[in-house]
Amino acid sequence: MSKGSPRIMILYASYGNGHLQVSHAIESELRRRGMNDVVLLDLMAEAYPLMYEINKFVYMQCFKNIPQVYGWIYNKTKHMQSDSPLGNLLHCLGMTKLKEYLLNEKPDLIIHTFPQAAVPLLARQAVNSPRNVTIITDFDLHGRWLHPGVDRYYVATDDLKSEAIDRGICSERIIVSGIPLMPLFDEPAEQLSGLPDGLTLDPDRKTVLLMGGAYGAMRNCDEICKQLSLEPDLELVIVCGRNDALCRRLTSLFKDHSNVHVLGYVNQIFVLMKYSSCIITKPGGITLSECIACSLPLFLYSPVPGQEHGNALYFEGKGAASISYEPEELVRQICYLVRNPEAVNATRNRMKSLHKPKAAEKIVDDLFENLLHLNTELLGV
Repeated sequence: MSKGSPRIMILYASYGNGHLQVSHAIESELRRRGMNDVVLLDLMAEAYPLMYEINKFVYMQCFKNIPQVYGWIYNKTKHMQSDSPLGNLLHCLGMTKLKEYLLNEKPDLIIHTFPQAAVPLLARQAVNSPRNVTIITDFDLHGRWLHPGVDRYYVATDDLKSEAIDRGICSERIIVSGIPLMPLFDEPAEQLSGLPDGLTLDPDRKTVLLMGGAYGAMRNCDEICKQLSLEPDLELVIVCGRNDALCRRLTSLFKDHSNVHVLGYVNQIFVLMKYSSCIITKPGGITLSECIACSLPLFLYSPVPGQEHGNALYFEGKGAASISYEPEELVRQICYLVRNPEAVNATRNRMKSLHKPKAAEKIVDDLFENLLHLNTELLGV
């Protein structure tokens, strides 16, 4: 281990924003504990910049336009073994660039937030290789996450731990931590302020939050919004993210509807989540974890085959979410729930049972105690 503060490298990928959010949450907690020698690396973007951009474009187009193909590939490879020909090929990607970084940076620990296991492969070839851990950022387990050379796994649920054990990972190497979020998700709603500028929520209406901008636009987004806008006891807040075209279109469409608010990119989404009655969203692992932290009832619309569909089925099975594929079905589900306080309370309680608070703290505690062997008292934390 390096003298003084250990060197820590966090590997992520910018397919979507979730892996980077988890990386920042862990980085923030490490720095809060006095670990300042931390570097984030988008390995595939660094190793193959041109191929990475092409692959990212193809991935996003498949995800949006031919999700059945994406889902078929995901499901066919879900139970692949790390030592299979495909597993070896995928895990070897980026190895040359990573070896270069390891020689230059000499990290003591590598944290994966993306299923890329070049590190344990390199560890076989090196003396005094860095410890490496993986934070699984989904509620559905794909074989690409798993490799026998990973020292520690941090997972969202006990069910994921059981499944990883069934696939051959030693129980002692799996910690049920939850998925790391930024610290403000652990703050009570009454301590938060700062709704987006110009947004005022009517206390006499139930607020429905719709995340409409991920990966282009939610299917049937306009029709969903139109139907919800007709419900007099509902207030609709639509977050379009960086989808400027969607934001302009919906702003024009609902300019005369006092109960519809169209927003672009929102920095502090947790404030909206804490003040909403329910959310319509895509079932990405990070978004689902954020909703759990806010005990926010989930309506998952048209989940894409693959990890999204797996995540959605898991939450539906736990009674914490409703899945729908048509606008009428979705609106019917929402109206039933928000108008039935007992159903709302039951859903919120089921979500609380899934909540693993302060996941980043738990992970860093375990890293200090069992992999880096650091005394937190000596660090002043």
